[in-house]
Amino acid sequence: MRSGSEEPVPLHEEFIYCCGAATHVLKCGPWKDLSKDESKNLPRLLFMIIPGNPGLAGYYRTFIQALYCGLNQQYPVWVVSHAGHCKPPSGMEMIEDTDIKELEDVFGLNGQVEHKLNFLKKNVSKDIKLVLIAHSIGCYITLEMMKRASELQVLRSVLLFPTIERMAQSPQGKLMTPLLCKLRYALYMPVYLLSFLPEGLKASLVRFALRGMKTCDESSITTSINLFSVDCIANILYMASQEMMKVVERDSITIKQNLKKLIFYYGTGDSWCPQHYYDEIKMDFPDGDIRLCEKGLRHAFVLDASKEMAAMITDWLQDDLTKL
Repeated sequence: MRSGSEEPVPLHEEFIYCCGAATHVLKCGPWKDLSKDESKNLPRLLFMIIPGNPGLAGYYRTFIQALYCGLNQQYPVWVVSHAGHCKPPSGMEMIEDTDIKELEDVFGLNGQVEHKLNFLKKNVSKDIKLVLIAHSIGCYITLEMMKRASELQVLRSVLLFPTIERMAQSPQGKLMTPLLCKLRYALYMPVYLLSFLPEGLKASLVRFALRGMKTCDESSITTSINLFSVDCIANILYMASQEMMKVVERDSITIKQNLKKLIFYYGTGDSWCPQHYYDEIKMDFPDGDIRLCEKGLRHAFVLDASKEMAAMITDWLQDDLTKL
């Protein structure tokens, strides 16, 4: 399914308001508008990425480009940031200046689910089939989307390193829950002070923080500079605090109802969803497509393994795509 073409990948970037919140959208492919029902040139299928947390679209830039090329450039691949996780461009506020309050608590976990559904409703024709590729907490959001909007034409949902249960009880959750739920406000002042640093120095700090990686995606460096914004950090940490409190029990009912559409991919050393979570869901759903990573990929695969992950996904979906 991989294209041998070395031509530049068409990449379209937008900053929009969705549910009244600043949202960053990256679109791979020539299809920029999928909302017109009357268009005869609409693709049959959209690949939509639901990010983890931080939900910055830029982290998935290399991933969507590799996925688009692996699909022989036949289908659009979009990634939509979480509401309020991106630093808006100059002249654009984090929250739309309007009297209309589109969605209460849009920056919370429930709000992020409705944010994605609202985006699809306003930007994608209901006749277009969807492949949802979700990462980390994006997997919880995706299951909620499928539960709340059964009319969505979801061909497949690929759930990568899925944080869909017992987050606060995971090894990383036990460490982070007190910080996120009780001490997160203490982080705002240092971030505020660091926000005044020159961009070059911010990039150097990010490189230093990621120095342990043999290879680090350059787009991850530039995207991480968003984390020096107090508004972004506040929204990121607020959503994370809700994750610790609300992602408790696995939604086995929704999984059972959609089992034939789901692919799960668990890590072997993932401190957010440890291997015994994989063992348990595999036991509960023996007929499900539930895989365990054999390549040693990290939970935050976008930092250094985007191309490898994209190649695996195109292989997994070959049968589905040939039946279209």
